[in-house]
Amino acid sequence: MKRRRAALALALVPLATACASGTGDGSGAKQVTVTVGYQSKTINTVTAGTLLRSLGYFEEELARQGRKDGVSYRVSWQDHATGAPITAQMTAGKIDIGSMGDFPLLLNAARGKQLEQPTRLVSVTGYNLRGGLNTVVTAPDSPLRTLADLKGRTVSTSVGSAADGTLVRALRRAGLDPEKDVRKLNQQPSVGASALAAGSADALSQFVAWPGLLAFQGRARALYDGAELDLPTFHGVTVRERFAKERPAVLDAFLRAQRRATDELRARPVAAAESVAEETGLPAEAVYLYNGARGVATFDPALRPELVAALKEDVPVLRAAGLVEDVDVDAFVDTAPLRRAVTGAAYPEAAPPRPELWLRGQASTRTFDGPGALLKAVGEAGTARVRAAYVPDSVTGTPWFADRAVWVRDGGEWRAFMTRAGAERYAAGHAGARIVAYADAVESAS
Repeated sequence: MKRRRAALALALVPLATACASGTGDGSGAKQVTVTVGYQSKTINTVTAGTLLRSLGYFEEELARQGRKDGVSYRVSWQDHATGAPITAQMTAGKIDIGSMGDFPLLLNAARGKQLEQPTRLVSVTGYNLRGGLNTVVTAPDSPLRTLADLKGRTVSTSVGSAADGTLVRALRRAGLDPEKDVRKLNQQPSVGASALAAGSADALSQFVAWPGLLAFQGRARALYDGAELDLPTFHGVTVRERFAKERPAVLDAFLRAQRRATDELRARPVAAAESVAEETGLPAEAVYLYNGARGVATFDPALRPELVAALKEDVPVLRAAGLVEDVDVDAFVDTAPLRRAVTGAAYPEAAPPRPELWLRGQASTRTFDGPGALLKAVGEAGTARVRAAYVPDSVTGTPWFADRAVWVRDGGEWRAFMTRAGAERYAAGHAGARIVAYADAVESAS
């Protein structure tokens, strides 16, 4: 049955011809259009999408390449809500290069092989080695406190996405059967957010930036931090194999441009967050939560061994759901283009998590050694001057909004937790520790 479901899903994707089209302009110069699929609101793909597009680096690299080979290049950017339509367009020959999350990347590989339109994973955009890019949220006034409370409830997610993978694994760890104990709604993120607000879904499992966005807007609170799984999750860049072979110089130009966009984001994270916010309509504060100097995501194009290993661990989850039969990850991952296109020193490891404060009117943020110092700084500045305050979860290290976190006072120490369950577990194991409202914590620390 699962085999037939997978085959049917693959058969629904149409075939077409390659899309990097070339025409003459009457002057003898050849014109080539390169089509890039991206997800503007999946903000840890911005170095291969939204930020890259706004900076114009790919067009600059192609202009240089065009002067060498006598070709006039044009870039067509296609924005999609999830990775699935990008894969459909790639296997139909209508998108050359695309970016998506780890689970959709595996579907991309499977669809490409099945339809004889193979694709290759050539770089990474953003990653989190513990899995903190995916979060399960519930309504602010929901009685739900733990994943176990989801038994018999309705959960919205995007089936086949990294967020769905997190949900399945987390439910299993909580002793629940993902197929029998919860009712899953297969919805795009925006539809799921509406379902949560309307009460037709009890929880929402999604990828960046939806959980942080809804929490920032006061429309949701975190129920489960994906980093509790302690399994890497990432987004990456995939390319049609045929395109990569026919136009390796164009792929090289893209990877060089991605590296430049990554340099820009890492050097000027606040400005990058503001830029992405302007392009997408997302609040800059939510963008910075994920893409900031100490955000949830770390940006590095390298195909790290830990990420490739994690991709292999994702295959059985998709296979059990009947979405793929198998994926040869080693054949799908191609490190050669990035090594060829990009030279120079590797990026340093991700900065250790630290609290961070962004005041209104400031073009930079301040970092602090601990949660207590952040609370004191917020009190001294006054909450009206605070644009956003970020604090890492005391166990997983996942950054979260300080005013949406659950605070615990343990003697003279302050600790913050992304979820109520995390705070209650800590308090239960430490005599005298107690949960304190954020406003009271700010007042007490000042």
